[in-house]
Amino acid sequence: MLESTAAGGLRATLNHHAQSTAAFIMTQEMNNGLSSHEPKPSNTPRTDSSNGSTRQPGQDSEATAASVSHEPQEKQLSALKGLGILDRYLAIWIFLAMSIGIILGNFVPETGPALQKGKFVGVSVPIAVGLLVMMYPILCKVRYEWLHELFSHRDMWKQICFSIFINWIIAPFLMLALSWAFLPDKSELRTGLILVGLGRCIAMVLIWNGLAGGNDEYCAILVAVNSILQMVLFAPMAVFFIRIISHESGTIDISYSVVAISVAVFLGIPLGAAVITRIILRKVAGPDWYERTFLRFLAPWSLIGLLYTILVLFASQGRQVVHQIVSVIRVAAPLVVYFVLIFFVTLWVSRLLGFRFSMVVTQSFTAASNNFELAIAVAVATFGPNSDQALASTVGPLIEVPVLVGLVYAVRWMANRWGWK
Repeated sequence: MLESTAAGGLRATLNHHAQSTAAFIMTQEMNNGLSSHEPKPSNTPRTDSSNGSTRQPGQDSEATAASVSHEPQEKQLSALKGLGILDRYLAIWIFLAMSIGIILGNFVPETGPALQKGKFVGVSVPIAVGLLVMMYPILCKVRYEWLHELFSHRDMWKQICFSIFINWIIAPFLMLALSWAFLPDKSELRTGLILVGLGRCIAMVLIWNGLAGGNDEYCAILVAVNSILQMVLFAPMAVFFIRIISHESGTIDISYSVVAISVAVFLGIPLGAAVITRIILRKVAGPDWYERTFLRFLAPWSLIGLLYTILVLFASQGRQVVHQIVSVIRVAAPLVVYFVLIFFVTLWVSRLLGFRFSMVVTQSFTAASNNFELAIAVAVATFGPNSDQALASTVGPLIEVPVLVGLVYAVRWMANRWGWK
């Protein structure tokens, strides 16, 4: 009896242990099966393809958590949140400068004639001063000491060739087509628009490029290339577009000297001054003082010069704009289409070609900006200050400034929205 009882207890104990062991094995197999579908942590560092940096084990989860925790706040930030008060509210300051200029030009009759009295290479002295003040601080930021290294890279020549194609083939023909589409019955206004389309920007593009986050060094090189080509190509292309393609009547005599002097003054003077300033101050005071103190002092003067130039421009032309409002509106329509279309086409093609964000910005604003000071100087020298050609060239910057300010905001918003880098 005792032996049977002991045997029964032993069998029960063995069955219990067997069931426990089987349950443990099944649990382990289930855990192994689930874990086989999850990525196993690696103890080896890996390279981040987005920026080339090396990540250590465990950093991915931390970075992911940080990005998740900060993503809602980043989406709420304005595209221009990181800028100073002058940059951030640039649209407001420009609107005020334009409004004050138009009010002065209309309600103070002496304003326009007074601002137009002195001429410097075909442009009024107050506007010329504003352009020089506007460009000097930006050109002081360019690192000329290593520009030569950029030309050893294949990417630099790719950027130059693309810029030449857009600026000297696509843009002039686009302006020609738009001028005929919007102004088929106004040959004088059409001629003024063609001159605006041929003048590739060498001044304000540096400001738009900087505000939108473009590459300063590449922009300076593209501006220099456009300046050289402008001195060579502007006059023959103007004759070709106006006389041969458009069959405009009258004599078109555009002097190479007018073009060369305009480019030399509005690019050569601030560029030469900036190069000399950078070389001397970096050598005397040191690179750190130059970057941290001098450039910080100069920074607001570009936008101050821009606002001053806009105010003077609108004040000197405000009366003419109001009194010829129909012609101004007719000229403004193709200009708005031109600036927006050439900008976004260049941006789209640049993205397709795989350009970095900074280069996409530089190429787009270089294509959309125009040398209005050259167009005005040539129109005034060739057709007279009171001609419709001069009026059309004057309307150019009046439309370009607010449109490109809007494009600065647009491209920064797009970069923030889609994470362009």
